[in-house]
This record gives sequence, structure tokens and C-alpha cells, in this order.
Amino acid sequence: MLFTLLVILHVLFGVFLIAVVLLQTGKAGSIADVFGGGGSMAAFGARGAATLLTRATSVAAVFFMITSLALSIVKTSDRSLMEKAAPAKQQAPAQPKK
Repeated sequence: MLFTLLVILHVLFGVFLIAVVLLQTGKAGSIADVFGGGGSMAAFGARGAATLLTRATSVAAVFFMITSLALSIVKTSDRSLMEKAAPAKQQAPAQPKK
């Protein structure tokens, strides 16, 4: 149950992180250029959107790392498949014929 919830959160944070990073532009352009607007047509203003996206990227990256660590901790706390398997019964070796 916990593992499934962590996997779902991990995937959601990963997709959100990818989307936020792809929305950002390089240093040469502004966020308004991405949406086809220019200058005063931007919803957040040129600098406000970049700051918002930068913070969203940082928050998403932190949560992505936290879920990564949580998944690794939950998975390593489980017993391995070899420990779960019942030990096979070993038979005594056959006696050579004389």
C-alpha cells in the first residue's frame, strides 16, 4: 500500500518536474516568447513567471528526491526474494555401486 502510494507520487512529481522544466526558456528569451505573446501580453510579467517557474522547479525536484529516497528505503526494508523462498530439501548423494 505504502509502496504503491510512493510510486504514484513519484511519477506525478516526475511528470510535473518535466513539464516545469520544459516551460522554462533559456537566458536569451522570456516566458512570454514561449506562449507566443510579447512584452505586456505576458500573464505574469517577464520576470515574475521565471521566478515562479524556478521555485516550482526547485520544489518539484526536492519532492522527487524525497520520494526517490523513500522508495529505496521501503524497498530495501523488505526481505529479498531469495530470503522469501523456502529452502529446497537436499537429498543425500547417491552411494556408488561396488
